[in-house]
Amino acid sequence: MAPERTDALRAPALLACVMICSSVLRPAGARLYNNRYAGDQVFRITPGSDEDVRVLKDVLEHVKVDFWQPNSASLIGPNATVDVHVKRGDTRGLRARLKQEHIDHQVFISDLQREIEKQTGNRSSRQRRSESQHDYNVYHSLEEIQSWMFEMNRTHPDLLDMFSVGKSYEGRPLYVLQLGKRGHPHKKAVWIDCGVHAREWIGPAFCQWFVKEGIASYQDDSVMRRLLDQLSFYIMPVFNVDGYHFSWTTDRFWRKTRSKNPKFHCRGVDANRNWKVKWCDEGASSHPCDDTYCGPFPESEPEVRAVAKFLRKHKKRFRAYISIHAYAQMLLYPYSYKYATIPNFSCVELAAHNAVTALYSAYGVKYRYGPASTTLYVSSGSSIDWAYRSGIPYAFAFELRDTGYFGFLLPESLISPTCTETMRAVTAIASGLLKKCKTDRGRFPYI
Repeated sequence: MAPERTDALRAPALLACVMICSSVLRPAGARLYNNRYAGDQVFRITPGSDEDVRVLKDVLEHVKVDFWQPNSASLIGPNATVDVHVKRGDTRGLRARLKQEHIDHQVFISDLQREIEKQTGNRSSRQRRSESQHDYNVYHSLEEIQSWMFEMNRTHPDLLDMFSVGKSYEGRPLYVLQLGKRGHPHKKAVWIDCGVHAREWIGPAFCQWFVKEGIASYQDDSVMRRLLDQLSFYIMPVFNVDGYHFSWTTDRFWRKTRSKNPKFHCRGVDANRNWKVKWCDEGASSHPCDDTYCGPFPESEPEVRAVAKFLRKHKKRFRAYISIHAYAQMLLYPYSYKYATIPNFSCVELAAHNAVTALYSAYGVKYRYGPASTTLYVSSGSSIDWAYRSGIPYAFAFELRDTGYFGFLLPESLISPTCTETMRAVTAIASGLLKKCKTDRGRFPYI
């Protein structure tokens, strides 16, 4: 169950190359991203009525904004907050227009450049730290993460195996870590991916945290030891490798992949709208310049195609699919594309309840949970719907901290508490998989 794995994965020369690259391809100094976000602001707007929604959509059509929550203007609704990133040249005009229309609003982030620099900290001192030890309390570039993966694979051969499921659009390997005690070849499995949307840096931070905690607590924690003995965890720290790299070097708020479109200058596809399930329907865009662009056809993106191929091949082993996103503090499950109840609803709902209860026990942080369509919004072509329709009985998407105060710029000081509480939630889901739930049997007779 480890395609494309070769001895080169342990080769010191390749590891050295990755480590050298990691010291070059990262933002540096106080002027990250060439100061491109100086004076930009993030507005939180709350339309109070259907008429406010209509007016707000009209206003935002004439101002180029980057939607943070929801993902597009089509998803704006009454009494629901709208977070948008506004360029410095448009902030005054937008504020005046909202005031004129009596639409409730506030400026959440007054200078985006300053917040970015506060989030990422001093890069040079971090580089010195990472030369001797991987720091799980800071965000890491793609090259640093890949270097860490090689090192973990080298030093923990009893619990880890590293392989590639394919290559990205720009030719980067799509690495996965298999975590678990070696056992029979048909152990049940859990898939966890992070970094589907490039700007959601807390996702890859959690995937690294999960691997670290799993290995560190194997000997002393009976719960973790049982999980790693009885299950295999397939962890993909960075799904959208090209986009994540671009978010570090060029555009901190890039969301999509980096594939080219022959007819448009705009690049990329929303990797969570590109799956072959109700593709390019409600909640997805057919325009290549939109952040929720569904792509020219299902699985057009090599990253999506590679993961889908791997999961299809081994779907009878996978009992759970978990995708880590940000931000909203929610735990979502199918369906995303329609308002309907899944056949094994009671089992999945119980698993979600146990997960958010475990998460709350860490620091008292509250998560909403439920079907994605009703808890968040309707979206088609999502990975959790595809996983569920493909026969994986438990499919979840986490939207990690926070609810908008920091948005995609969650400070590094919050990595540890966010990952600690999420670890409890994922552990609760995995522990539940070792028990039988009767309503799973009808639709998933092989589990």
